[in-house]
Amino acid sequence: MLYFSKLRVISVLIFTLIVSYFAASNFLKFDDEYFSKNIKLGLDLQGGSYLLLEIDNDPVITQKLQSKLIDLKRYFKDKKLTIRNFSIDKNTIIFESSDDNVDEVLKLLDDDESEINPYFQQYKSHTFDFVENDNFFKLSLSNYGLVLLKNSSLDQAIEIVRRRVDEVGTNEPNILKRGNDRILVELPGLDDPGRIKSLLGKTANLTFQFITQNNEESFGTEKLQFDDGSEEAFVSKRIILSGDNLVDAKPSMDTQSNETVVNFTLDRVGAKKFGKATSTGVGKRLAIILDGKIISAPSVREPIIGGSGQISGDFTFQSATDLALLLRSGALPAPLNIIEERTVGPGLGQDSIDAGIFSLVIGFALVVLFMIYKYRIFGVIANLALISNLFLLVGILTLFEATLTLPGIAGIILTVGMAVDANVLIFERIKEEIKNEKNYIIAFDSGYIKSRTTILDANITTLIAAFILFFMGSGPIKGFSVTLGVGILTTLFSVYFIARLFTAFFVIKNKNKENLI
Repeated sequence: MLYFSKLRVISVLIFTLIVSYFAASNFLKFDDEYFSKNIKLGLDLQGGSYLLLEIDNDPVITQKLQSKLIDLKRYFKDKKLTIRNFSIDKNTIIFESSDDNVDEVLKLLDDDESEINPYFQQYKSHTFDFVENDNFFKLSLSNYGLVLLKNSSLDQAIEIVRRRVDEVGTNEPNILKRGNDRILVELPGLDDPGRIKSLLGKTANLTFQFITQNNEESFGTEKLQFDDGSEEAFVSKRIILSGDNLVDAKPSMDTQSNETVVNFTLDRVGAKKFGKATSTGVGKRLAIILDGKIISAPSVREPIIGGSGQISGDFTFQSATDLALLLRSGALPAPLNIIEERTVGPGLGQDSIDAGIFSLVIGFALVVLFMIYKYRIFGVIANLALISNLFLLVGILTLFEATLTLPGIAGIILTVGMAVDANVLIFERIKEEIKNEKNYIIAFDSGYIKSRTTILDANITTLIAAFILFFMGSGPIKGFSVTLGVGILTTLFSVYFIARLFTAFFVIKNKNKENLI
């Protein structure tokens, strides 16, 4: 029946007011910190920077093969097989087996239970493809092995990129996969992407290596240039410590030299290695190398056993902050190349907002006028429910601090039409019921009950489509699906709780009048 208990009336009222309060926070300024949330505007509305990054996986493949070569040596040695002449050529591991061991090596590499060359039943593929010719074996990554490696590299790179972007403080960044070797970075509100490009373009591979006394490059040494290009130095290829052992890094001011430095802290293993290396290397210069360039080379005056130290150089506070950020976020698994860059001006965003709001106002006004003309007082009730529906929709999006894009505005406009559609179905059903039932209360109640199945079927199928768009689509499509999905839920609430509540009050009060609808 058209009966609402006091508890239900109060619950609907409180819920609607709270969510409407969230919606109002987008247009009014509140001092309440908890409720000071806002809908974020996407790149197409607010303007900002768009970067498409591509991973250079060649170093990752080379590193994988070098690691695999060491594992193969150890594995064959444990199996007591005579294997020699290991080398890597053009992303292929090559080694030679004795005549007696060829069949055994083939069996170990081709076995579905192989420890050294795992087989994946789902993909019918080993990690490495191999061929044998005159006792020479050639191993190269299979197609599945390459995909597995690239996906792992991409996932790790996305996490590092996210850390770096988040530490810069960019508002609502959008970081997404594109294929198996590209990353899309959208930075709303960022007009000058120079600093972000600099941070994302650095691998941040940090190592500590001693500078040798030799003036010529020899076995075990390499010539590296200082970051400022002032000089070159020969350093030992032996890595004392890597950035993997860093726990924290932050910029500070050295009170003695009045220079900006980067203080770092090592984990327990790193502190032990660093202490041992500096104890035996007193008097030597320790090169601090970032991405193949020496950024600092201080002399070790005394052992550093506390697990902390500092990197000095010709730093400004900004460059020291960026270096600390890079070290904290970790090294990228592979270099990133910027292959596409766009800067969207805020003027375009404002045009889009104005056009979206204008179309929403026009559509809303036409719907309101039609409903009042067609259903009189019940049209007014439907319009009140429609307004509350918009407040609920905006309020829920605000509660989750969603990012609104131009397709999202289209989803809101579509919600307006769907909300009215539900009320039209109900009112037309009520007209049919009044023909057979003289009691208005029973007729109105039957109209709401008997139209429920049709309305739920229509909205649930649309909700399923919204879910599919969200999980299968990309950024703009997801924005549309989110507003559409939330709009469906708020539509059902506004129709069956708010509009029905107002309808019940009016019908019960005017149950004896003629031509009620």
